[in-house]
Parts: sequence; C-alpha cells; structure tokens
Amino acid sequence: MTLLNDPRTRRRRLGVAAAAAGLLSALLTAGPAVATPDPGDAPATSKEVSKSARAEVRDAIESGEIPGQDEIVHSDNIEHLTNIPKDALPGTNSDLAFQGRYAFAGNYDGFRIFDIKNPKKPKTVAQVLCPGSQNDISVSGDLLFLSTDSSRSDSSCNSTTQPATEKSSWEGMKVFDISDKRNPKYVAAVETACGSHTHTLVPERKNVYIYVSSYSPNAAYPDCQPPHDGISVIKVPRKAPERAALVGFPVLFPGEGPDGGGNPGGPTNPGVSKTTGCHDITVLPSEDLAAGACMGDGILFSIKDPERPKVIDRVQDNVNFAFWHSATFNQRANKVVFTDELGGGGAATCNAEIGPNRGADGIYDIVGRGDHRKLVFRSYFKIPRHQADTENCVAHNGSLIPVKGKDIMVQAWYQGGISVWEFTDSSRPKEIAYFERGPLTTDTMTTGGSWSAYYYNGYIYSNDIAKGFDVLKLSDRRTDPAERVHLRELNTQTQPDYFD
Repeated sequence: MTLLNDPRTRRRRLGVAAAAAGLLSALLTAGPAVATPDPGDAPATSKEVSKSARAEVRDAIESGEIPGQDEIVHSDNIEHLTNIPKDALPGTNSDLAFQGRYAFAGNYDGFRIFDIKNPKKPKTVAQVLCPGSQNDISVSGDLLFLSTDSSRSDSSCNSTTQPATEKSSWEGMKVFDISDKRNPKYVAAVETACGSHTHTLVPERKNVYIYVSSYSPNAAYPDCQPPHDGISVIKVPRKAPERAALVGFPVLFPGEGPDGGGNPGGPTNPGVSKTTGCHDITVLPSEDLAAGACMGDGILFSIKDPERPKVIDRVQDNVNFAFWHSATFNQRANKVVFTDELGGGGAATCNAEIGPNRGADGIYDIVGRGDHRKLVFRSYFKIPRHQADTENCVAHNGSLIPVKGKDIMVQAWYQGGISVWEFTDSSRPKEIAYFERGPLTTDTMTTGGSWSAYYYNGYIYSNDIAKGFDVLKLSDRRTDPAERVHLRELNTQTQPDYFD
C-alpha cells in the first residue's frame, strides 16, 4: 500500500525501552528456548506487556517508525494482490503446499484448498475439518499428507483432545485421497512416536516415503519415551495408500544415556534447546541430500537409501542459535540456510535488545564432496526493520525464488512480515523486498503474522496465522527471470530441481 519510512530510523530507536527489554530478556534467559508448545484445539493466547512497552508501541506508530495497527506497508517492488480471510476453519493457519492450479493451506482445525488459476482472485474449493495441530501439509500426486502433533482421542477427524499420558491417545500422520479436490477422502493413518510436528516427503514412482519430525519425549508418555534421537520413516504405496506403514526409526544422534547423543542444551549450553529429535527436514532428491534442523543441532545427511538416511556432518551454534527450526538449500546444493526459532515463535525478538544475530538465519556453505562434505558457517541474516514488543517475530518458513546463478529466497517472519533476500554472496546477505502489517494489538503480545511464505509459479503466497491467505506479486529485475520457471507441484521441504 505505502512505502514505509526509512527503516534505518527504526533500527536506531525501536525496542530500547528498559522495561520492555527486561521483560523479553527474562523470557529468553529463563531456560532453553523451545518451539511453540502445541495448543491443540485452544486458540492462540495473548500475553500482557508492560506499560512502558505499550507506550513505546504507541509512540512508534504515531511517529511513523512502525506501521499502525493492521496497516499494510511494503517495498515498492511488491504488490499485495489479495487477502482471503479465514472461513470455516478458525484455528491457527500453518503451512502451504501446491499442485497445478491449487494451493493447500494447513490450519490447526484442518485444511483448505484454493483454486489459484487466477492468483488475484483465489477461490475456495474445499475446507476439511480435521483438528490436530499443526496440520503440517504436503501433497504428491493424488495424495495429501497431514501431521498431527497434539494428543487426540483417536485417529479420526472427529477426535477430541486427550492427555498424552493415556496409552490410547493418538498422534501421527494422516493420508487423504485428493483425486477429487472438492471432496478429499481420508484413507489412512499411521501413529508415530511423539506424534508428527512436521513431515517431509521423499517421493518415488511407486511409493512416497515420509520423514516424520517430532521431539520432546517424556517418561510419562507411553508413546513418546526417551531417548527420542531420530525420525520416523513411513512408506506409502501410491496405488494402495491404505497400506501406509511405519518402516523404521533411524537414529540420527547416537549416544549413550537416556537422552541420546544430541546437543545437551542447558545448563551445558545455556539458552540452547536440548536435542530430542528434529523439528524439520528439507530434502533435495536430485542430489540425494537432506538437511535437518534438529533443536540444538543442524545436520547434513545422505538419502541415497531413503529408509536408511546417513548423517554426513553435524554443526551447533551455542552462541546465537536457540532452536534449529528449518532448512533451505540453494539450487547448486553448495549452501544451506538454517533458521533459528528464538523464543518459540511467540516472542518479540526483532528489536534492538535482541540484535541482528539471535533469532536470525544462519548461512552455511557446503564444502567437499560425497560423504566428506562439511557445513561451514558464513554469516547471519535478519530483517532490518525492528518490530514492536507486542509483535511475535522470528525467522520462519520460506522457499527459493528460482533465478539461475543467484541465491534468492522469500521467507516468513511472523509479524515481521515477509522478506525477500539474497545470499548469492553467503558472507553478505541483503534484503531486496518486504511486506508486512502493523501489530495485531498495541497492548498485548498476540500470536500472528505470516507462518509460511513461498514462491510458486510467478507469485508469492503466504498463510497468515490470523489474517488468512495472502497473494503478492514481486516485480524486480533480479527476480523476474523466475517467472519462466513453472512447477507442477511444490512441497517446499521437498526441494525441486528448478532447472532440470
């Protein structure tokens, strides 16, 4: 709508109030940062902030340092085409997947299918009620996959919440037949240890393999016992998805003791999450390669044998990373971007108090060959616009924008909005476009903003936690060549070879 005031002014002033900084510091140093706890069926909660923080937010809006409440601002190379508000599914919006003319939008209450043949006027094709956070979503052929990581009474879409301490409780993967987009049919369910927070597809001609990421075991949970130092692998026959089954649990962090061999977290590494599984995995099938964001660790592994992935290298950042959240390869597979979900996605971490390195992306070069490849840290990237202390903001889900010879991606930052940035020089990343809304509220910390922002066939699509489905058009000479690349399907955690 409008071009925001000089962001350099916002870098200087916003987020320096002592009371607000004290509140956030207490939140981030009280213990290891963890991913957002699954609220199950409960709506997102709001948290009070101090009077001085509220006053600072109001002053920043009045002075033009940040957008007004719900005001839309963006760089002049981005156009906001449309927003489709939530409808039958009132829960938290989550991830996105794409196939042909359709977009599939996860929601903690189920999923929604949009016809995006005309990106300026998406049409709702179906809304499926099937509660179970996070409802992380992906598609392959006639199959749709949905993650359940909140304890349910059973595997049906009519289930209710039930304590994880009860043996009969269910969490795991659900499989739908989407051959008829207007009438998806639920065809299979596979229970997995500690549920399915996220999942990643490794598709083959006859079968689809699913890497299930989950974490936080507890001795009191019958189906989520420590140590939980690996991932569940599910095999789904395309022609008989009802025969979907668990085929293994490869251990990625071998080690003795009850907690396995991952990052021990605090107090050994204060402020860092203990590794008890993975949060998210991205695979690059064309290179038989995968990158795992696993709480306190980042890993690189081979998937030549999809049922038996092999770890090649492992890195930690016990200074600036709190929770390794997700990963994105560049097209040449010689770099990977890891995100850090500082504060679990529910805190204001895009301010002067936190600074440019914590809650940022970490850019790593991949050097060497074959099983001797190593991850080598190069730099951090964080959005240059400070956000209010009532805005949850941290690096979240994004995708490459396919431009030959350049490394450019679009990324969600919750209430920090959407950022387009380049890391062709992995030591000097830079933002080239942005879109954001002003704070949802000026007196409480309320969870909202873009959960996922992905580039698909010429447009940027975002699933906003609170506001709904957004479509953006990016017009920039640096990214315009990407408009020539058209995909038949996109699950961002299963990165395609864009130029094959």
